[in-house]
Amino acid sequence: MTIRNAIIIGSGPAGYTAALYLARAGYAPLVIAGAITPGGQLVNTTEVENFPGFPEGIMGPDLMENMREQAEKFGAEVEYDDVVSVDFSGDVKTVTTDMGETYSARTIILATGASYRHLGVPGEEEYSGRGVSYCATCDGFFFKDKPIVVVGGGDSAMEEADFLSRYGSSVTLIHRRDTFRASQVMLDRVRANEKITILTNTVVKEVLGDDAQGVTSVRLENTVDGTESSLDVNGLFIAIGHIPQSGFLGDAVQLDAEGYIVPAEGTGRNTLTSVPGVFAAGDAVDKVYRQAIVAAGAGCQAALDAQAYLVEHAE
Repeated sequence: MTIRNAIIIGSGPAGYTAALYLARAGYAPLVIAGAITPGGQLVNTTEVENFPGFPEGIMGPDLMENMREQAEKFGAEVEYDDVVSVDFSGDVKTVTTDMGETYSARTIILATGASYRHLGVPGEEEYSGRGVSYCATCDGFFFKDKPIVVVGGGDSAMEEADFLSRYGSSVTLIHRRDTFRASQVMLDRVRANEKITILTNTVVKEVLGDDAQGVTSVRLENTVDGTESSLDVNGLFIAIGHIPQSGFLGDAVQLDAEGYIVPAEGTGRNTLTSVPGVFAAGDAVDKVYRQAIVAAGAGCQAALDAQAYLVEHAE
């Protein structure tokens, strides 16, 4: 079996940036990009206006296509498959894909990302990108002077509601209970914001809209008495958490209780994992920023750390 220098699992900004750096350094990395949505979350977004170098903005799928082409230009190889199991126990690591292929490499970069938790209600998927969003900093500007709803009860939901109040004509924060997971500081900030209305003991049951306008309203249900109501809205931001794509790893590297990859302690390098030769970057590690530019930067760091490891362990 061919032993490669590097395998990158994942194909978002972190994965493709790591591939670019390793390819330019002559290590010919293999990117296992995923079978269903290679390119990560940006493939499902529309216009990206906050990625440096594109003053007119760029469509999310186009940005990821450009990143892939750039990595391949310098010698990266891309396979469209899903990794289902790994073995990191030896100096040579192995990964097995859904198609039954097994690949070996001296270094592995985990760039599998995280997916947004969805409400799972009718209309959510249909209007994703047309009023339904999971990222306020990405899409808030598109709802200037329009009514906005934020769903969630944690710090992320509070931050998004506060941020979106700069753009929307109004912001309604909807939470299924009457108590919040958010910190008191964040909750107090939202309550003090005159543009934000809080609806507790309420859930979104359906997202409504049309082809011309996108989202136009949401159907709500009171969790206490079961009464239903409707709320006119153009932007629905869902902030109920993320799911790191790390299930296939098992106990191969250290994960926290939520499934995020834990950086090795005492190294000063966030890309190092609990296993030497295995590195991680992007939203599978990052709980805080979750931005494409941050993931790309982490992908660069992971590639440089992998290069250093390869040089140090050269045969």
